[in-house]
Amino acid sequence: MLSDSAHIFVQGGNGGDGCTSFRREAHVPMGGPDGGDGGRGANVEFLCDDSFRDLQSFGRRVHYKAPRGRHGEGALKKGHDGEDLVVPVPPGTQITGLDGTTHDLLVPGQRVTIARGGSGGRGNARFASATRQAPRFAEKGLPGDEGWIDLKLKLLADVGLIGVPNAGKSSLITRATRARPKVANYPFTTLEPALGTIDGERRQLILADIPGLIEGASEGKGLGHEFLAHVERCRMLVHVLDLMPFDGSDPVDNHRTIEAEIAAYDPRLATLPRVLVLSKADLVTPEQAEQAKAEWRARLDGPDVPVREEWEDPVEPDVPIVVTSAATAQGIDELRALLLRTVPERPVGGADGVDLSDAPLADHKVYKPRVARDWAVERSEDEGFRVVGDGVMRLLSRHDLENEESLEYVESRLRKMGVIEALQEQGFLPGDDVEIAGVLFEFDPEG
Repeated sequence: MLSDSAHIFVQGGNGGDGCTSFRREAHVPMGGPDGGDGGRGANVEFLCDDSFRDLQSFGRRVHYKAPRGRHGEGALKKGHDGEDLVVPVPPGTQITGLDGTTHDLLVPGQRVTIARGGSGGRGNARFASATRQAPRFAEKGLPGDEGWIDLKLKLLADVGLIGVPNAGKSSLITRATRARPKVANYPFTTLEPALGTIDGERRQLILADIPGLIEGASEGKGLGHEFLAHVERCRMLVHVLDLMPFDGSDPVDNHRTIEAEIAAYDPRLATLPRVLVLSKADLVTPEQAEQAKAEWRARLDGPDVPVREEWEDPVEPDVPIVVTSAATAQGIDELRALLLRTVPERPVGGADGVDLSDAPLADHKVYKPRVARDWAVERSEDEGFRVVGDGVMRLLSRHDLENEESLEYVESRLRKMGVIEALQEQGFLPGDDVEIAGVLFEFDPEG
């Protein structure tokens, strides 16, 4: 069964902690600090791999956690960076990242980082200075990004077969390709898309049998959105129309229903090239089949096509019409040749979008962005003060506040960041409590 959606948890690796260490050698009684830095945590990356066809593997494994960075060691030994976790996905996968950004993986080899690993902490050797010659503290590594993300597969097919349920799409793709969807001599609806290929001398086409659509599919009725999503990347649509519907419905109404739903879901789809296939020709006489083809030719090309007020007919004129029969193979070779000849080529790279074959190389400039203040001071309920923001949270999470030297360093960093000055502007006085990341501080503005 085709799996075209997944909800998974990803977590970047934590950064390694920096090391607190001092040189210890013979005849060197007071060696300097030599603690190494921690390694960077690994990223979680997704790679477009054309050896995969659907998202079925994500039903067996839901959690993807990248390895952490190694801790730093003495003798200035830096911890190893974590090895990035690469998760393969099939072409056509759409990923909604942790920040809500949507990424389309269309071309094999294309990759995107979804969860970044945390940076490693600095060892005590990095904090040595003229006034702090023997620092006895180091930084902790930061945690990696984590959270739940959504994956959705939109089939990367060249041709999509559309039509009402039981129009003969599954039988048609079985005859035209080597695909083997379920086909039987009783009416039923295909519940999952099927893929097949048509091989020509110089190109290969991928056909997708899109399960039967119904009126209201564009609004989500039935499995409308799940099915219509697979039509979005097609370059041509083959509308399969039953010459003699089993339920006695009007083929003209069936045709307009599907075309209207396609246009309502995405107006761009209404502009795609079309082929009209009149299927199940073995159920009518050859004369009836030719008469039906002539009537549809006149209907599609005629200037005064009778259209109900509630419908819009988005079909362009000059739509090729092919009469087929999956039972007798009538018209199958004609349809194959027509598709190989008329389906538009994909742009360079094999994906929808801009053709980059003649695009000039971009000029690269390096800018050093100004660091923006990512924290703020606010009054707390008990008449104290609270400092919130990512900047101060990162600073405190990196240091052991039980270590006196580390605490002194944190306070000096807060002063340089302008936190003390901002507190004074808000009316801070000596003795007032200041809460930062759940920890209470007592600052001396004159210190």
